[in-house]
Amino acid sequence: MTMLRAFGGVGGLSRLRSERTRSISPENFDGAKGGGGRAETGTGESCARDLGKGWKVSPSVRIQPHTLYTMAQIEGPGAIRHIWLTPAGVPGRYVILRIYWDDSPVPSVECPLGDFFANAYVPAFTQMSSLAVCVNPRNGLNCYWEMPFRKKCRITVENLADEVFTLYYQVDYALTEVPEDIGYFHAQFRRSDPLPYKQVHTILDGVRGRGQYVGTYMAWGSHNSGWWGEGEIKFYMDGDRDWPTICGTGTEDYFCGAYNFDNERRYEPFCTPYSGMIPYAPDGLYASQQRFSLYRWHIQDPVCFEKDLRVTIQALGWRSGGRYLPLQDDISSVAFWYQDGVNESVPALPDRDGLEII
Repeated sequence: MTMLRAFGGVGGLSRLRSERTRSISPENFDGAKGGGGRAETGTGESCARDLGKGWKVSPSVRIQPHTLYTMAQIEGPGAIRHIWLTPAGVPGRYVILRIYWDDSPVPSVECPLGDFFANAYVPAFTQMSSLAVCVNPRNGLNCYWEMPFRKKCRITVENLADEVFTLYYQVDYALTEVPEDIGYFHAQFRRSDPLPYKQVHTILDGVRGRGQYVGTYMAWGSHNSGWWGEGEIKFYMDGDRDWPTICGTGTEDYFCGAYNFDNERRYEPFCTPYSGMIPYAPDGLYASQQRFSLYRWHIQDPVCFEKDLRVTIQALGWRSGGRYLPLQDDISSVAFWYQDGVNESVPALPDRDGLEII
């Protein structure tokens, strides 16, 4: 992510760059120089019938049921700077986003679309504003994670639904040299539904190499009445086995809140540059069957590792006698990290029924 530099101001914006900016969208499928707005057919063809070529003829694509659509193919070296898109017609859990770096056949990003943009509950809309991800009215999904690649990049979208859906999108990127010490971006989805009794939810494991962990998104569905967030997050790194090097003090603490997110007997939503909590639920503090979006971006405090990394979180509530209660909630997560190479340890995604939020 960009930082304040000694020269060039915020993000070095006044420093002249040796880059070529390009953008891929349905109005320029391959990002070619001078290739935008030339379409003669497309989803806007009828609307532009009185105006013709150059007047928003191809603003979107329609993706058929159970098909894979290649959203972008880019020859490097370069880096993705921003992705904007908005789906219409299907829930975000039925659309799978995958991103491949260089010649790897294994996706470094494999995630339901809504979860990748920190909004598992798309098409439900709530404004979400952070440095890495923004969700703007109405379901304008924006990602600002920097994603470098050395040879090539491929981005695909898979429609798992039985219906056609319409996708508007724009992938903004730079063609530029990538230094040797720059890592590859990864994002990995996991779900435990329900979490087995007395077990932890694994956010990430199987990572080998050097890198830094930069963010966590969680979609948490509570199945019990009462507070659900006493559990600790744990980072096992560089040979840790039974005991982690980093151990949190509670779920709301990790997401930079405190005391159950409780403000005058109600959950208090918050949305900040680095962390936030947004409830999607019936009203009522501590009622069962509530849902929450939580994010924590480690932009200023990345978790750096040299050899390996595993991340887990507990689900704990309360039972009689002031005792902890292991919970069996519906917990989904996305881990975001960079590493020195492409991670090929990718767990299988759940099937469509296993992804569905009911």
